[in-house]
Amino acid sequence: MPDEPMSFEQYARARLPVLVGIARGICRDRDLAQDVLQEVLLRAHRRWPSIGPMDGRDAYVRRMLVNELISWRRRWGRSVPSPAELLDEVTPDSSERFALREELLAEVRRLPVKQRAVIVLRYFLDLSDDEIAADLGCSRGTVRVHASRALRTLRIRRTGDSAGISDPTIDEEVTG
Repeated sequence: MPDEPMSFEQYARARLPVLVGIARGICRDRDLAQDVLQEVLLRAHRRWPSIGPMDGRDAYVRRMLVNELISWRRRWGRSVPSPAELLDEVTPDSSERFALREELLAEVRRLPVKQRAVIVLRYFLDLSDDEIAADLGCSRGTVRVHASRALRTLRIRRTGDSAGISDPTIDEEVTG
């Protein structure tokens, strides 16, 4: 039984979700799938007078889509930069950031247990003072005191100078 004749616009509107799903499933990249599908639909639109009356137009358009995805991979696979080209690129050096992180973690490990626990729970797990207090079995004020002392110790160790270390928000937490 032949497919019912329809305009390209009707066909595209009806089959677009299925065609997008096929393209995404094959290439696993949403943006690329949409680009390739757009190209296929443009070609199908130009040739619709011959594709529209076909019995297997769905299979024909699917085949166009698969062929275009394969062609796209071949075309762009050849233009992948060679390692020699990549060596000329300047990339940011993350070793300094890694070293600072390791240094900070080493300093946190040197803190007393409760101060270390407060720092980890607050800054690594993003828990509130009330949640930390419940976990440690102490008051909210005690959590703030431990945090204040730990941060002060970390600042002193980082700068090597205890003079001029005063943070009004921490001072308020300790006294308030």
